[in-house]
Amino acid sequence: METSLIWIITAALIIAVFVPYYLKFRQRQKSDKERKKDAVARGVPLPRNQYPLIDASRCIGVGSCVDACPEGDVLGVVYGKATIINGNRCVGHGFCELVCPVGALKVGLGDIKTRDDIPILDENNQTNIKGLYIAGELAGFSLIRNAMVQGRKVIERIALDEYRSQDESLKDVIIVGCGPAGLSASLSAIRNRLSYLTIDQQDPGGTILQYPRRKLAMTQPVEIPLYGWLNEPEYSKEFLLELWDEVIKAFDVKIITDQRVGNVKKCDDIFEVVTQGDRYKARNVVLAMGRRGTPRKIGAPGEHLPKVMYQLIDAQSYNDVHILVVGGGDSAVEAAIGLAKQNGNVVSVSYRKNQFFRIKKKNDERVNEMIARKKIKTLFNSSVKEIREKLVLLQTEDGIIEIPNDYVFVFIGGIPPFESLKEMGIAFGGEVKEVVQGASP
Repeated sequence: METSLIWIITAALIIAVFVPYYLKFRQRQKSDKERKKDAVARGVPLPRNQYPLIDASRCIGVGSCVDACPEGDVLGVVYGKATIINGNRCVGHGFCELVCPVGALKVGLGDIKTRDDIPILDENNQTNIKGLYIAGELAGFSLIRNAMVQGRKVIERIALDEYRSQDESLKDVIIVGCGPAGLSASLSAIRNRLSYLTIDQQDPGGTILQYPRRKLAMTQPVEIPLYGWLNEPEYSKEFLLELWDEVIKAFDVKIITDQRVGNVKKCDDIFEVVTQGDRYKARNVVLAMGRRGTPRKIGAPGEHLPKVMYQLIDAQSYNDVHILVVGGGDSAVEAAIGLAKQNGNVVSVSYRKNQFFRIKKKNDERVNEMIARKKIKTLFNSSVKEIREKLVLLQTEDGIIEIPNDYVFVFIGGIPPFESLKEMGIAFGGEVKEVVQGASP
């Protein structure tokens, strides 16, 4: 009798624990299957850059990676295994990798052999040209942490060469760009006692300079060489730029600004970095530039007008005006949201597709809320036909329409600097090109 009672109690406890878990698991899997089906239908399950590489043989389907993803819509669990739902929304935070209890996933780029937008790099971020390195966004990884880790990593590799240039005109390394990767590389060069020079076509900050006011940048804890750790999950644009300035002054980082690098040539193991104003020589070069390049133009009459802009720095500067935002990515949506929050603005978004589907989940929720409140008007399946002083002509499915307009903000991406990199001899995925000049394969 006592034994039977123990078994009954044990069975009841198991049912009390297992049944709710099972029901929750079934509900979650059903939801994830529906999200996966919807993502496939919209053509967005595949990633653009970094994304979670899942080892299905090791995955036990606990879903901790799904819960850890800050974007909230990248991963799901289907048939007991983690799977990519919206790969385009992955920005490489890496939290999923950290929490997986069995090490079944790793954030990476996958097979880049057929990717013509990713340079081929060795384990030290060295290109096929010995002594020429790439760090940051150009390598295919976003996020401040990734960029700073790569900037430090390439300099530590260069520092393994015990030779130090005694010629003031010949640097051990020239760093092109002073965003997160470039600043980290510069500070690492100081720490490793390398002679260096950092060149940037704008002020220090890189992509952060293009962020709207008070935009939050997400990162993981990361060490800034010589300075210390950033431990918070988010930092504002203003904080980061102030920090950049503080660090540059504290460690006397040598930066030449307002010089755009036109070419990098190598001759007899020496690189010549050519800008519009000068020529510099070094034994090594680190390219720490962004991927955005030159803003992509609409190609419509009137695009030359002063009211047409390609970045939004301060939404609060615009009030009681008619604004058209062109584009459907995160930059366009964030700009539209910021502008729609200001007094008296009438904000419209023109996007050539039928819905937003390449944006972060948080942005998706925010923009849909603004649309529901009629703070933002969406004009899907439309394109700009002509821009005039006080109106814009849009080509829509119903023909050409006119809307009143004071300002146009264009966020349709940029023309990456890939062609100039290829002119330097850098090999990209998809190319058949042998490793040259002794670089690691």
